[in-house]
Amino acid sequence: MCCHSQVTVMVGSKMSVPLVLVVVLSVLLAGASQAGPEMDPYKILGVTRSASQAEIKKVYKRLAKEWHPDKNKSPGAEDMFIKITKSYEILSNEEKRANYDRYGQTDDTQPYGSSRYGHRHDSFYFDESFFNFPFNSKNHRDFTDSRYILHFNQYVSDVVPDSYKRPYLIKITSDWCFSCIHIEPVWKEVVQEMEGLGVGIGVVDVGYERRLANHLGAHRTPSILGVINGKVTFFHYAVAKEHLRQFVEDLLPQRLVDRVTDKNDLQFLNSWHELNKPHVLLFDQVPVVPLLYKLTAFAYKDYLQFGYVDQGLSETADLQKQFNINTYAPTMLVFKENIDKPADIIQAKGLKKQIIDEFMSNNKFLLAPRLVNQKLFDELCPVKQFHRRRKYCVLLITGDEETFSLGNQAFLSFATSNAKEVIRFAYVYQRLQQPLCDTLVQNKDSTQSHPQVLILERRNTAGKALYKPVTAWNGSEEDKQRLSEELERLQKDPSILVHDAMLPELNNEFASMFVIRWVYASCDYLSEVIDDILHNNWREMMPLLSLIFSALFILFGTVVIQAFSDSSEEKQTKPKAKDGSKAENGSSGANSASSRPPKKNFVEVTELTDITYISNLVKLRPGHMNIVLVLTDASKNILLSKFAKEVYSFTGSLTLHFSFLNIDKHSEWMHTLLEYAQDPIQIDADEDDGGNHKKDYTGFVLALNGYKKYLCLFKPVYTGEDLDNKSSEDEGGTAGGRLRPGPRDDHPPRKSNRSRSMSTLQIHHKLDRLGLWMERLMEGTLPRYYIPAWPGLEKITPGK
Repeated sequence: MCCHSQVTVMVGSKMSVPLVLVVVLSVLLAGASQAGPEMDPYKILGVTRSASQAEIKKVYKRLAKEWHPDKNKSPGAEDMFIKITKSYEILSNEEKRANYDRYGQTDDTQPYGSSRYGHRHDSFYFDESFFNFPFNSKNHRDFTDSRYILHFNQYVSDVVPDSYKRPYLIKITSDWCFSCIHIEPVWKEVVQEMEGLGVGIGVVDVGYERRLANHLGAHRTPSILGVINGKVTFFHYAVAKEHLRQFVEDLLPQRLVDRVTDKNDLQFLNSWHELNKPHVLLFDQVPVVPLLYKLTAFAYKDYLQFGYVDQGLSETADLQKQFNINTYAPTMLVFKENIDKPADIIQAKGLKKQIIDEFMSNNKFLLAPRLVNQKLFDELCPVKQFHRRRKYCVLLITGDEETFSLGNQAFLSFATSNAKEVIRFAYVYQRLQQPLCDTLVQNKDSTQSHPQVLILERRNTAGKALYKPVTAWNGSEEDKQRLSEELERLQKDPSILVHDAMLPELNNEFASMFVIRWVYASCDYLSEVIDDILHNNWREMMPLLSLIFSALFILFGTVVIQAFSDSSEEKQTKPKAKDGSKAENGSSGANSASSRPPKKNFVEVTELTDITYISNLVKLRPGHMNIVLVLTDASKNILLSKFAKEVYSFTGSLTLHFSFLNIDKHSEWMHTLLEYAQDPIQIDADEDDGGNHKKDYTGFVLALNGYKKYLCLFKPVYTGEDLDNKSSEDEGGTAGGRLRPGPRDDHPPRKSNRSRSMSTLQIHHKLDRLGLWMERLMEGTLPRYYIPAWPGLEKITPGK
């Protein structure tokens, strides 16, 4: 409006018309330059508009290394690195790239996809400057939301794996969402509190990440959902701070924290040996377990066992007195092998998450834990990375019988008094980890009655390790002295580890607890389903309801069909009995070759073309195979006839489909397919004659598994049998039925028996051993050639 008023005044003062036009144009050009894009991603990356994704990615990696602020100390390196990253973000996303190519707009100048979400109406485009409402557009989005914006790839690669350690609270919003404005104050307050407790926060804008919103099942805005253990749960209540806090607490699994009193404290602490974990006790005066403590228990559930002591209860007075607990501040104790004295303690008013995380990380393992699975072994005895970061494991191979208890206690006592950063102590039960013990123990007979101690250093993730047996261990002072001397030598000379071995993967001794965890997970899932039904969240429940009704429909339909089929079979029993002798005398040899009698009196063979290629191969259902005969126009009738006879006895299998491929039209596809195979030289050894002539694939049969992407190959073998027998079978008749080709099968005129040449008979005998090959295919004994992807039939087929 200011520009307009200035122009009016100038006109009133008798300013010349050309000068007015110049002023107006300059104002418009200045506004256009301010509204234009701030950068050109193509120029920044130095690529053309026709550059492929592979080229863009290659250039981005090179430029990112060159301009990374850690490596490039020039003043403008950081800004240039940000521009390079932003340009790659635009060009690597096909939708954003297309948006920039069409409108010359980046995310910094225009909300992405704005032409589809609220800006276009009929044939008019509205400028956002006319509507300065505080909507959730990217130009006006609150900084709090901008920090937590999620993309699909980020959700899959980061959020889902991290949700097994902490829950996520995600808000679904969109541009021009009036209801989203009302929940913003509550959302900000909850985010500030939950993030301080360790809860992950995310925001999904439907206008920019509709794919992620559909993946989460969010079909309306605003919505709030939680993600834990990769599972999505929707929030159904009024958006209030107390409700959202309770929602996050309900996301956590039950039985994370045990209630400990004077009656069950010994039972709780003594379970360290069974669970092979340190135990943590929190003393506090609040009657409910704090949410921060629950979140900590969920994050470290694989390493620690958690208990809570309510100081306000009279049943916990003896426990507080025993450990001299201060009632004015929360106190956290960690117990390891010694349950009478805590191994570590922290006490402070208002425990912070950072302090608790550091406390838990320093006490994740027992002083001498038992190796119960490979994950624990990898963390206790990590692979050597650098010379100064070497980690050595002192391993006791022992038994779990009572006779070994004294030696095990002596080993624990030695580990307690020799705690060093570079040395970890652990023990293993030979009965439960027999493969590992057999690899490390040389004299296996002696270890059946005597435990043994050895020093171990892992060298790589494949299992290579260096070790040295130290002594047969019975817990005596001499054994302790010998082990102490060896550890001192190891600090000075690591080359004393003279033996090497490839360690097998450890058995998971807690695998039997999977059933219990599955039962708990099932109970939690059922409770969520009931909760969804009570809140009428029908749109999210549609997949489950569809599955239930489909199962009921299939069950009901099966019962009805079975009832009608039983009555019809009874009627047909007598006629079939009369014709039984005729059927036995008239059965062919082809039918007796297979245990599955064919259900049809014909073989349906369809042509494999660019139209049927997707349905007959690429999207073939799991467990199904397509048997493809390779032929030419000249050999079409003869090979199809022979093919029908050989495979007729296998038509009873519902998982087999039969097709033929015209090599005259699709020879390039055949070459490409065999090049994808693992050993194309072996496949084509007898067809390759130094490249002097074109390979002949006539009579080849391919068994193609579209789902698992592998093929089995039949190469014709000429037997020379029945050269003089020119029966009517060569005319195209089938032993068990007739051939019925597909709708695209146009047969040329057939030749008579008298006009056949020797080459025709050779073509006929190319499929003599196909029946035996089919038997081996059904048995699964044929070699398989796996390919990365099926070649496109329509792209490499020459026009003919």
